[in-house]
Amino acid sequence: MNFDSADAITISAAVREAKVSAVEVTQAALARIAARDHQLNCFTAVTAKTALTDAARIDREIAQGNNPGMLAGVPFAVKNLFDIAGLTTLAGSKINAENPAATQDATAVAKLKQAGAVLVGALNMDEYAYGFVTENSHYGATHNPHDLQRVAGGSSGGSAAAVAAGLVPLTLGSDTNGSIRVPAALCGVFGLKPTYGRLSRAGVALFSSSFDHIGPFARSVQDIATVFDVLQGEDDRDPICTKRPPELVLPQLKQDISSIRIAIAADYFTKGAESEALAAVQKVADALNVTEYVTIPEAHRARAAAFVITASEGANLHLEKLRCRPQDFDPATRDRFLAGALIPSNWYLQAQRFRKWYRDRVREVLQNVDVILAPTTPISAPLIGQQTMILDGKEILVRPHLGLFTQPLSFIGLPVLSVPIQRQNALPLGVQLIAAPYNEALILRVAAALEAKNVVSAPVIFNALN
Repeated sequence: MNFDSADAITISAAVREAKVSAVEVTQAALARIAARDHQLNCFTAVTAKTALTDAARIDREIAQGNNPGMLAGVPFAVKNLFDIAGLTTLAGSKINAENPAATQDATAVAKLKQAGAVLVGALNMDEYAYGFVTENSHYGATHNPHDLQRVAGGSSGGSAAAVAAGLVPLTLGSDTNGSIRVPAALCGVFGLKPTYGRLSRAGVALFSSSFDHIGPFARSVQDIATVFDVLQGEDDRDPICTKRPPELVLPQLKQDISSIRIAIAADYFTKGAESEALAAVQKVADALNVTEYVTIPEAHRARAAAFVITASEGANLHLEKLRCRPQDFDPATRDRFLAGALIPSNWYLQAQRFRKWYRDRVREVLQNVDVILAPTTPISAPLIGQQTMILDGKEILVRPHLGLFTQPLSFIGLPVLSVPIQRQNALPLGVQLIAAPYNEALILRVAAALEAKNVVSAPVIFNALN
């Protein structure tokens, strides 16, 4: 078996059928990390010893005739803001490195382990999840496997790049304003931001509590659906986590999508992007025979309000450290938090009032359409260190504008999947599939249909690494 390109479902089936051992699969993942990650800088910690111990336990369970779980022997890694028992939860920061090690796994990590997956390490990110590029001043930049001179996106850049480069088939990240979808698009993999509160955030270092989601990265729709199904379920450790019963998505993937009403996001989502990003949306629309357009009203104000709320909430979490240890922050993160701390309370309250109005307006749009298509990012991956870009003839900052099309959707917690559009001799782009809350099954069914037509795909990238 080629462990580089095998998806999680294939690996798990082979392990459960004893065609390959979980230890062999884990050793192969650790060898890939050792061979390639010095170029990519995805990992901030590799948990080789515990990974091999866990893999050996899975092999013993199989030998005894027990079912070790639907992800048996599948290597995975998580953004370093997820608690991992025995490791300090960095959240991309220098300050957090002084904290004691976590005493238990985050709920999401524990659930994947219970399903038989093998944790092999923690992944690089923007400090405190405040960024879109994973150019971390403390732990270095994560490099895009498609072009090592370019960013992987952020803040879950290590998570996306590790999957794109074939280091592991599954990773977890978090998404506040686009931090799963942006790196998924720039690295050419699938990235799911579920409905706000759908998956437990217990044991996850938060950036902005009223925005933060967790979700998976993978190279196939089936793998994304499998992880989503494993992670569902209420959790008393997270008061935001829904009490809604799980809805298994994996069995629905092959259902017919002809009754699903699909439209293209117009107006705001067609402006401020390179033509290639809009062409990626059109490619998906053509494959689905979609010609209808819908307008999401006041999306530009939703993005502005998202900036206000996340900056305010993020700054509030770090006020004491900003006062006492400003020099120990990444300078870019520190400056954004300081600006957030100065936002007047009436701005924050007005942004929250607008949030309710906007949620109601988008709900009205989603009464007439089931899935909406939009670009994930306005451009493909920029160069590491690139400060500005030209869009619509204007020079604008790279970092904040990578979330141009993701922030208005995070603002009200909609489920969104970024699907990868691979382009010959060009960097990948992503297209967002957007639905009403708790309709992850719809967007994953549409994605599965696109994958079956080879319109979206996430091959392992070797070019820059060999």
